Amino acid sequence: MQSKAVTVADYLAELPADRRKIVESVRKVVLENLDEGIEEIMQYGMIGYVIPHAIYPPGYHCTPEQPLPYAAIAAQKNHFGLYMMFLYGNEQEEAWFRERWRQSGQRLDMGKACVRFRSIEQVPLDVVAAVFRRSTIRRYLTAVEKALSGRTAARKSVKKTAKKVETTAAGGAEPGHASGKTTTRRSRALAKSAAKSEPTAGSGARLRKRK
Repeated sequence: MQSKAVTVADYLAELPADRRKIVESVRKVVLENLDEGIEEIMQYGMIGYVIPHAIYPPGYHCTPEQPLPYAAIAAQKNHFGLYMMFLYGNEQEEAWFRERWRQSGQRLDMGKACVRFRSIEQVPLDVVAAVFRRSTIRRYLTAVEKALSGRTAARKSVKKTAKKVETTAAGGAEPGHASGKTTTRRSRALAKSAAKSEPTAGSGARLRKRK
C-alpha cells in the first residue's frame, strides 16, 4: 500500500491510531540505532532510511537521482514490513539476523530483505536494534561496492561469451547443428540465462512491496 505522503509526519498522521502505534514503535528502535549520517525520508511511498548523496554520490544504481536505500518501514494492506536492504545479498549478515531472531522464540516471516509482521508482539525489538547497530554505513557501502563490481564483471563475461559464440556462428555451422542460425539462437539464450544469474547489489534490489 504505497502512500503519497510527502513527509514522515504526514505518513504517520494518515494511519489509523492502532497501526500508527506499531509503526512508531519500530521506527523508534530504528532511529535510536542508526549509524550517524543515515537520513530518514519518504522514499517509494514508505518511511525510508538512506545514505545521502553527500556520503555516497553515486546514489541508487537503478535510479541514481535517488539516495541509496538502506532500510524502510511500511504499513501494508495486510501486514507491516521492515525492509532491510543492507541484508539483501549479504549471506553472512542475513544468517546472523535469522539466528538471533530464532533465538528470540518469535516466528520469522522474511523474504530476501523484508520482515513481515502483523503485531508489535511478533517483533523482538532487541534483535532489530542489534542488526541496525552492526549495519554501519562503512559495512554497508563495502558490501554494495563488492556486489556492484561483481555485477559489472558478470556482464562483461556474458558479452564476451556471447560474442565468441556469435563469431563461431558467423564462421559456419557448429558441429551437430544444421546452420549458424541455431548457434546464434543458442548464444542469445546463453546471454539471457547468464544475465538472470548475475549478482545484484545488497541495496540495489528494487523495493518490492507485498499488497
